[in-house]
Amino acid sequence: MTEKEKMLSGQVYNAADPLLLDELAQARLLVRRYNDLQPSETGKMKEILRSLLGGMADDEAIINQPFRCDYGKQIRIGKRFFANFGFTVLDEAPVTIGDDCFIGPNVSIYTACHSTDPVERRSRNEWAEPVTIGNDVWIGGSVTILPGVTIGDGVTIGAGSVVIKDIPSGVVAVGNPCRVINKLATQIID
Repeated sequence: MTEKEKMLSGQVYNAADPLLLDELAQARLLVRRYNDLQPSETGKMKEILRSLLGGMADDEAIINQPFRCDYGKQIRIGKRFFANFGFTVLDEAPVTIGDDCFIGPNVSIYTACHSTDPVERRSRNEWAEPVTIGNDVWIGGSVTILPGVTIGDGVTIGAGSVVIKDIPSGVVAVGNPCRVINKLATQIID
């Protein structure tokens, strides 16, 4: 297997692999172009997002500048997606975000995992775990979502939360670590 195949399958891989470093550089070039555009250049923004991301459900997606990601190709966003300023996604594994999701400012989603052993970390070996966010989710400002987390449909994550484990559908969750504080009485009807 190539290092990229290992990365995408959740196995330990070498993050310093020259082909992966080249893909990172290509994505960073697109991200820089995106962030350097005038806010009024929405057509060019959409064009870059279509090229950078692994999937966009529609052209209604808005990602305010600045935006940062590692590869881009592992990010898939649903219909009517909105992300505010400072959205950061480390997409070594798939990051899937459903329809009608709203992301507050300075939200970070991480899929990359590193050893806690400092000697092992020097090898540049790591692994990645996917993040999945359901439909109709609102993620408040400065939230951090850690590798391997799934957030259900109709969830609100309070500002400043650190999401370390799965959050079920239809709840409000807050804190560090993030925990459910309220179940919503209304359910989403398509």
